Amino acid sequence: MKFHKYHGLGNDYLVVDPKDLDRDLSPAEIRLVCHRNYGVGSDGILLGPIPTDAANFRLRIFNPDGSEAEKSGNGLRIFSRYLYDTGLVGTEPFTILTLGGVVRSQVLPNAEMVRVHMGQVSFDAAKIPVAGGPREVIGEKIRAGDREFVFSAATIGNPHCVVVLDEVSETLARTYGPFIENDPRFPNRTNVQFMKVIDRGNIQIEIWERGAGYTLASGSSSSAAAAVAHKLGHCGREITVRMPGGNLQIAIGDGYAIDMTGPVTSVCAGDVFKEAFSVKPVGT
Repeated sequence: MKFHKYHGLGNDYLVVDPKDLDRDLSPAEIRLVCHRNYGVGSDGILLGPIPTDAANFRLRIFNPDGSEAEKSGNGLRIFSRYLYDTGLVGTEPFTILTLGGVVRSQVLPNAEMVRVHMGQVSFDAAKIPVAGGPREVIGEKIRAGDREFVFSAATIGNPHCVVVLDEVSETLARTYGPFIENDPRFPNRTNVQFMKVIDRGNIQIEIWERGAGYTLASGSSSSAAAAVAHKLGHCGREITVRMPGGNLQIAIGDGYAIDMTGPVTSVCAGDVFKEAFSVKPVGT
């Protein structure tokens, strides 16, 4: 299996072109390839480009646990850079179809920065989805382990739960993120952001990502957290999202339409040999 590896602020993905595969990868094979001891190691696999009539390109996004994700902001930036590096696009805008809808992307002139129009954020319970009656999910209570939090939920093609706190940390995300991700009120599970508002133009988040765990950075999480910060009146429309891996710029338009701009770094390319697939990781 041939791959190209990139990262967006430490959130790393392997891009795999379907033409280089003779069959679909099973969830177990995806888990192995993403494993940091038994495989290449990554936060997921980006499978594309796939032909489609609905956009210029189609992309499938797989989490390291083998599940398929609807959308990934870092993944979309990385895939866009891959398309640029392989000569399939230039610096003009183009569209990508994901399970979470069609996005518009543009590789900026220096090729190290990519802007993605992520679509519109919704707080509607039915769209996210969140169990319960019809409503916008804003300022509700949730218990996670030994603590109770106040959260707001949102979707930008994939589900998010944003918890606003005075202070956030990696330990907090690792401790309480798994409880919230798997809370039964989220039928499709959820991504979790623990958010500190710094000022009108800056927020800090720690991320527990559905299907991946603790994550240094996330584009869709940044989009959702910024939208919630604006919805709650904490921030304006131009927000810098600060994460352990680095910063993303989020611009909020009419109807909570999100433009996300951030870096992509090319790491390496190579092959996963057949022998690797014959070893079963310890603990599985």
